[in-house]
Amino acid sequence: MSQTEILEVAVLLVAALIFGIVIGRLTKPDDPPVFKPAEPAPPLPAAEPPATRISIEAMVDPALIVAGETVLAANQAARQLLGERVIGRDLGMTVRHPALLDALAAAREGLGVDREISGIGPANTAWRLRVEPDGEGRALILFDDVTQARATERMRVDFVANASHELRTPLATLAGFIETLQGPAAEDEPARQRFLGIMATEADRMSRLIDDLLSLSRIELDKYVRPSERLTLAGMIAEVGAALQVRLDADQRTLVIEEAADLPDVIADRDQVLQLLHNLMSNALKYGHTGTPITVSARPDPDGGCVRISVADVGDGIAPEHLPRLTERFYRVDSQRSRTMGGTGLGLAIVKHIVERHRGRLEIESKLGEGTKVSFTLPAAPGADGAPRHGTATEAS
Repeated sequence: MSQTEILEVAVLLVAALIFGIVIGRLTKPDDPPVFKPAEPAPPLPAAEPPATRISIEAMVDPALIVAGETVLAANQAARQLLGERVIGRDLGMTVRHPALLDALAAAREGLGVDREISGIGPANTAWRLRVEPDGEGRALILFDDVTQARATERMRVDFVANASHELRTPLATLAGFIETLQGPAAEDEPARQRFLGIMATEADRMSRLIDDLLSLSRIELDKYVRPSERLTLAGMIAEVGAALQVRLDADQRTLVIEEAADLPDVIADRDQVLQLLHNLMSNALKYGHTGTPITVSARPDPDGGCVRISVADVGDGIAPEHLPRLTERFYRVDSQRSRTMGGTGLGLAIVKHIVERHRGRLEIESKLGEGTKVSFTLPAAPGADGAPRHGTATEAS
């Protein structure tokens, strides 16, 4: 074979090799695909409530959102009232109150409800129930506690009724005696004098009642205005004792005054403190036994920061069941005896309101067959030395 033929054969072999390599690369199968897990989509931003929307958790009174009768949401006050598991439950089955069931039925018909109910929660609690449907099958239920408002209204009604009764009684007595004096007793001088004396007593009673009513009204007007003047208590008990001296002598009573030396000044209204002392000492004079002492003490309170004044008598005492109600207007343990002694039924109510205005404490202790002790505190003036020193005792007879 010539060199030319050998060269041609080599060229053909190289060409065939190159062609095979090219064909092999073109026909080689692709690598199997690798599947990668899809990356999670970024979370959507939380939808912010409109600026005009507020959560029911911001409400102080119980509030719920219901769909039909199922509770969707309840604020903390509602959970405390109806139970922590009320959410998701049937409200009608949880509460079982006829008025609430009627309100839920009205809400399903798209009607609002506004009424007062009781019997839910603590005893004697009154609620104003309001149900407002949203037109989409849901409703907002609100419980507004009106217990205190109703109690105040009852007190006002009772006060007017009692005041009217207290005034009507002496007025009826006066009218009866006037009619008698104009008729059968017109020429009976002894009867006229006796009737006129009774009429004068009844007129005085009405005058005292009106004075006490006006006094109580003035005190209540200033109830939230705390006194700011500095007052020296030394000598005030003796001042009231001097005003009552005639009555003390008539009943053979002795006034024992116990004042701590250097008694600290207090922050108080002088006129009202005098009225406090007068009312309490008058009560001790009325209900204590003839010939027994009335003890009035004034000393710094052991707890500090105030002065304690006590008025104690020796008498029949008061049964324990009456003590909590003694400061109610027109409350009397013995109505007939109180009226006979000239009481209006407002004395201790006035005392209570004056003490409250001074941010003090009122305490009443009594034992049957031994007597009664009424104590109250007044705040000591800033910088006053409240440490008790030597006690002193004086007597007025």
